[in-house]
Amino acid sequence: MGTKSRETIYGSTIRHSAERAKEARKEADRLACEAWNYRMLGYKGPAQPSPALGDALNAGYFYLEVRCLGCNTHQTVALNIIRRPKVTPIHELERYMRCKDCSQVRGYPFKRSHLVALRPNKISASAPPSSWWPEER
Repeated sequence: MGTKSRETIYGSTIRHSAERAKEARKEADRLACEAWNYRMLGYKGPAQPSPALGDALNAGYFYLEVRCLGCNTHQTVALNIIRRPKVTPIHELERYMRCKDCSQVRGYPFKRSHLVALRPNKISASAPPSSWWPEER
């Protein structure tokens, strides 16, 4: 006669705890991204500290909205194709953003852009660009 294995005794508890921890991390990442979005839209500027790239992806924010200062257009950048470590803070990506249209007109890379907010989807007719609070001036 044998005894119960440790997998039988503790297996379900371990799996349940791991699932709860995963859900808690996802919720914490979502709340951190929402707080950063509110700071960005409320204060009209680079809010630091910002969530990490991996945290934004884990929370379901797959796009970063960027506003060009040259032509005043809003564009979205897919975060899952950015070739940076997942621990890179979002605010550090601002220096690498450049407007394709302005760069073609000027003949050199135009890097004057502002981060606006993290978004779960692209800018479209049903999901318009974000605006500053209380009114965009």
